Amino acid sequence: MKVLVSIPDSLYSRMTAAIPPRQRSKLIARLLEDELRKREQELYEAALAVEQNEELGAEMREWDVTLGDGIE
Repeated sequence: MKVLVSIPDSLYSRMTAAIPPRQRSKLIARLLEDELRKREQELYEAALAVEQNEELGAEMREWDVTLGDGIE
């Protein structure tokens, strides 16, 4: 899949000077993968912290009565 992105001219110039054309897409994909993995881990850890919060868990259980109310 091809994706169009915008980057500053100065960054593009540095990229073309330092990274051979046939390596650019692979490098960008790897950088995106690293960043996504980091952000997904942060979200996982936040969700885990919420699950482990007893006070919040008790509040969420109070809302369980609405599970069968027919609202989708």
